[in-house]
Amino acid sequence: MERQNEYVLRTVEERGVRFVRLWFTDVLGFLKSVEITPAELQAALEEGMTFDGSTIEGYSRIQESDMLARPDANTFELLPTDDSDTAVARMFCDISTFSGEPFDGDPRNVLKRNLERAREKGFTFFVGPEMEFFYFRSGANVEPLDTAGYFDLTAHDLGSRLRKQTVLRLEAMGIPVEYSFHENGPSQHEIDLRYTDALEMADNVMTFRLITKEVAADHGVYATFMPKPITGAFGSGMHTHVSLFEGDVNAFHDPGDEYGMSKIAKHFIAGLLVHASEICAVTNQWVNSYKRLIPGYEAPVYKCWARNNRSALVRVPLSKTGKNESSRIEFRAPDPACNPYLAFSLILAAGLKGIEEGYQLPAEATDNIYALTDEERVAEGIGSLPGSLRDALDAMEHSALVAEALGGHVFENFLVNKRREWADYKADVTPFEIARYLGTL
Repeated sequence: MERQNEYVLRTVEERGVRFVRLWFTDVLGFLKSVEITPAELQAALEEGMTFDGSTIEGYSRIQESDMLARPDANTFELLPTDDSDTAVARMFCDISTFSGEPFDGDPRNVLKRNLERAREKGFTFFVGPEMEFFYFRSGANVEPLDTAGYFDLTAHDLGSRLRKQTVLRLEAMGIPVEYSFHENGPSQHEIDLRYTDALEMADNVMTFRLITKEVAADHGVYATFMPKPITGAFGSGMHTHVSLFEGDVNAFHDPGDEYGMSKIAKHFIAGLLVHASEICAVTNQWVNSYKRLIPGYEAPVYKCWARNNRSALVRVPLSKTGKNESSRIEFRAPDPACNPYLAFSLILAAGLKGIEEGYQLPAEATDNIYALTDEERVAEGIGSLPGSLRDALDAMEHSALVAEALGGHVFENFLVNKRREWADYKADVTPFEIARYLGTL
């Protein structure tokens, strides 16, 4: 770490960096930042930066508010900027108490703790998310830039140019991108990040969301990761590809299996299916998230798995010949507005539980699950995800797995905040109610 600190200090001096932004997130996944000058950088790296934790959602109480933000020098990157005279860099921070202990309420620490648990079992956890989002004319209404569809390319397409600039900025920061294209909905787009270890990917997701919004704002456009902004259109998901490695070997691959899946992979999938409802309040943490999780829009609703069936909650993508290291599973529930540190923690915890307990994988869902009747789904043992944030919170509140993975501090604060959101939603009179009832009742 000392060598990495020296690299940061040297780079700041050689590149003429004027400001360094220290980033972390609150419990809900909102990015927080404090900006320091190079004169303060060495002290920040060695001692951390003091801040008032009582002002951060889900952090400390006012009577014990002093916290330390400790920059992780491994996350140092220069930020792309249009102002060539002002070089700016960023680092993600781990939050600690003033006595130096890792803070239980820091989502990044939550993920590091779960990754360490996986390492103790010999596993490294890799993640590759598909990030979907919308461009609108402004943040005040849902006016799309286009009416295009899946993979469409139109002449003078502003959305395509915005995606291109976003990808270029991401790659300038060392965040590699696999694919970029127009999605199903009007003005809906997708950028897929190349897989890496889960901690780096959670940092990358936070960076991605900021860069996407900044590029859009530079062109007078608003980018949103709201899961379902348009009634009757496709919602935005964050289909998350995951795999476990034992050293350099993909623990999910078994060439002798008919599906190419190892026992570890099957137990992991079973763990996700068993605990899917319990982790849903975190992977889909907003009232609006459940407007996406309805039949008919390729979003998962039913707890089942399949290979080439996009109505399933868990999909096993086919690996290319000779690409055993790409064996993975795709968990299709999360949306791009979740807190990635907490979401990845619970995906891993559910999968590890399946491995530890030897959960048996149910039969593959080969039919279109949406087309089955309720009776047929029950007969096949296929349950449903929670239908609302309230239902998801009820499932989470009684989950020992979620409480252990998140830790008591985050578990309790997350529930309190989300219960408050649900209460506000229930009390709000919506445009739907006015349109449906005012003129007839």
